Amino acid sequence: MGETVRIQDDLYHAINGEWLKTAIIPDDKPMTGGFSTLAEDVEKTMMADFKAFAEGDKTSDIPEMAYAISLYKKVLDTERRNKEGLEPVLSLLNRIKALETVEDLNNVATEFLLKGLELPIDMAVDVDMADTTKHCFIVQGPAIILPDTPYYADDNESGKQLLAVYADMAVKALEFAPLSEGEKKLFIEDALAFDALVAKKVKSQLEWSEYYKNQNPMDVDEVAEYVAPFDIKKVLKNLYGDKIPDTLIVYDPKAIKEMNGYFSEENFKLYTHWLYVKTLLTATPCLSLELKSIGTSYRRALMGIAADPEIEKEAYQMASEFYKEPVGVYYGRTYFGEEAKKDIASIAQKVIDTYKLRMRKNTFLADSTKEEAIKKLSTIVVKMGYPDTIREIWTKLRFEESDSLYAAVNKINEIRRKDQFDKLYKEVDRSEWVMPGHLVNACYNPGCNDITFPSAILQKPFYSLSQSVSENLGGIGAVIGHEISHAFDTNGAKFDEKGNLKDWWLEEDFKAFEKLADDMKEQFDGIPYHGGKVNGELTVSENIADNGGMGVTLEIMHTLPDADFKAYFENWGRIWCMKAKEEMIQLLLARDVHAPAPIRANIPPRNFSEWYEAFGVTDKDKMYIAPNKRISIW
Repeated sequence: MGETVRIQDDLYHAINGEWLKTAIIPDDKPMTGGFSTLAEDVEKTMMADFKAFAEGDKTSDIPEMAYAISLYKKVLDTERRNKEGLEPVLSLLNRIKALETVEDLNNVATEFLLKGLELPIDMAVDVDMADTTKHCFIVQGPAIILPDTPYYADDNESGKQLLAVYADMAVKALEFAPLSEGEKKLFIEDALAFDALVAKKVKSQLEWSEYYKNQNPMDVDEVAEYVAPFDIKKVLKNLYGDKIPDTLIVYDPKAIKEMNGYFSEENFKLYTHWLYVKTLLTATPCLSLELKSIGTSYRRALMGIAADPEIEKEAYQMASEFYKEPVGVYYGRTYFGEEAKKDIASIAQKVIDTYKLRMRKNTFLADSTKEEAIKKLSTIVVKMGYPDTIREIWTKLRFEESDSLYAAVNKINEIRRKDQFDKLYKEVDRSEWVMPGHLVNACYNPGCNDITFPSAILQKPFYSLSQSVSENLGGIGAVIGHEISHAFDTNGAKFDEKGNLKDWWLEEDFKAFEKLADDMKEQFDGIPYHGGKVNGELTVSENIADNGGMGVTLEIMHTLPDADFKAYFENWGRIWCMKAKEEMIQLLLARDVHAPAPIRANIPPRNFSEWYEAFGVTDKDKMYIAPNKRISIW
């Protein structure tokens, strides 16, 4: 970066180069810039407020904030935490160690499920993709230690190094456990052995990225036969009495059908030792500071994080996560104005209306398919800022002042899990927000056909009343268009306007879309980045969404009397600004469904003529793609 970078050659570095030279990644973070910098600013603001609440200098009319502050204080009570050490989790660890047979596990499986312990299969209740007015009971394989299944390949050195870090972390944590030296060694060996067996059966991140393929209904008796000797029907009976669901949704069929490849009577001890190690490590954030620090060593190595956050920041992070909806509402009411909320809502509506116009002009869809797509656009719900009300569940997340931090957290978790499993026979609440107001992010929810934009992202460089309309369209406008485009990406296209998994396309229209999606895969696939290559298949849905978000907002730009296309593209480049640790870069490259930030900034503009006109880009410049290679899907 010693030279001046021409914008015609590299938009990302031309806009962000000077910042990248001097930006410093905080010791407790894997990255900074863009989304991360906004998140850091929100965190600083909210940490100051939490401190004021805890010291009695500030009050809130949101009752649930008092619970969050109480938990915050427990995190800060390091004297008690250090004195208690491992004691808060010890009785549970002893119960795990005492398990001798699968039948012993079956007798406590429901209790363990509600406590959040890891069973041989993962179970949950969520919206049924086949009928989004209802819930369904979901089963899948357990979580693996490494970030993805390819890390377990014999020639994957990164995977070997990370497993060594994990083993070292476990060794240090088990030093506090009442085990003999021989037991400690055996427990770790068995935990890694069980994890390796699981990794051979569960889905990869690439497979998970096609989330519409999760909808695999299976008769409960068939599932029970596959997962035996684990008694899932006993768990279901304990949860639902005589109302056991007839059908379960198997998110990961191979893991369920081949569960005996990792769990059986013969290797039961592998499982219990794996469970013991995982339960201890999962508990460390709520134990002594020494155990807490040990428990973060794998994550730090994985992401290149230099140090743990200061204790005040950890206290805020934990409290704001466990009470995220009330905290998000507090943030939204306090720091997000109504004027901005109205303005951003009008931008969202303009994007939706323009999307409909573009859909009508679409050249590869038949009229009947266009009408179905426009129906889906017409029913998209926009959730902007923060919820108007706080759901009842948050008033129930209480604990005793005398509880240890670990006990308090587990009470909260158990109430939440019980509430989630109790939803099975209840109607879906489509007003529920999937992101809290203080989160710097945005999303599209295919099951509800809605987009969510928390208050925290609705600030510079994404959005500001002080920015020009052109800048806001290159920022938040394109991101709104991105989220709407997820309704028509390779996953979202499988769902109708009600969020149901349903084929609403003419066959030839969908084939034409798939051809364009393949073109998008090819456009990104194999781009060199930090010694690796972008996976066009893994990132295709997000790349389609970026392409759609840019296309629709550029259309709006042409309606502005004072459109500034240079400002539009410059702010587009600015919002993806990011500086990350090398470990984090490699992790994202391997498993993130988003392309790396510089590539997200640089590839989409090249598909649109406005880019070439704004900066006079020609075939002599690096930011050039020949017209016959340019892609515009939506």
